Amino acid sequence: MPVDDIDLAGVPAHVGVVMDGNGRWAQKRGLARTDGHAAGEEALFDAVEGALDLGVKWLTVYAFSTENWKRPPDEVRYLMRFNEGMLLRRRDELNDRDVRIRFLGRRDWRVPRRLIRRMDEALELTSSNRTMTLTIAFNYGGRAEIVDAVRSLVESGASARQIDEKAIRAHMYHADMPDPDLVVRTSGEYRISNFLLWELAYSELVFTDVLWPDFRREHLFEAVREFQRRERRFGGLEA
Repeated sequence: MPVDDIDLAGVPAHVGVVMDGNGRWAQKRGLARTDGHAAGEEALFDAVEGALDLGVKWLTVYAFSTENWKRPPDEVRYLMRFNEGMLLRRRDELNDRDVRIRFLGRRDWRVPRRLIRRMDEALELTSSNRTMTLTIAFNYGGRAEIVDAVRSLVESGASARQIDEKAIRAHMYHADMPDPDLVVRTSGEYRISNFLLWELAYSELVFTDVLWPDFRREHLFEAVREFQRRERRFGGLEA
């Protein structure tokens, strides 16, 4: 699909994606839920290529939430192995494309040490890349991030008078990450699901019925077209 009708000067600098629908995609085909997760890898990296084509500087994807630990143990174990394998398979490719890989979320006892090692290897390998930052939200929850930021503030000795939006923002997981201009959610669900709750206060939200494994760069382009048809006022009035 051509992008001639997209204003490349007005492309969102930061796009967030809630990658939803893997299980339903598999169920429709009589497959195991894990097959849906596996199929989602191609969707992710086609979306990455599409974001690079458009000149998006930040792409943040919701890979595993703090609530996903409630899923069946076999599925959780599969997801841990799958994400480890995906990093091994894709980190060199992303590095060659000058993509910086970062992670957003808690590094607590539930995340396997081997996976954390792979995450650290990907971070180190791509740390100097600047064309785009791909942030993988893993063991992430928006409420947990806010709680952790407030805890960090309290531990720093901040007084109640010193706690404001700027102070809280400075203690978020990645204080340098800009707020997303656009957040896309797949699979026909119309909710945020605890994704970037602080950061998306003024994000444009686009919902699509496409199940995540079927998502391709053309769907990202269409979301950007929708973004460009909207008027962002950030609580103000039209000039």
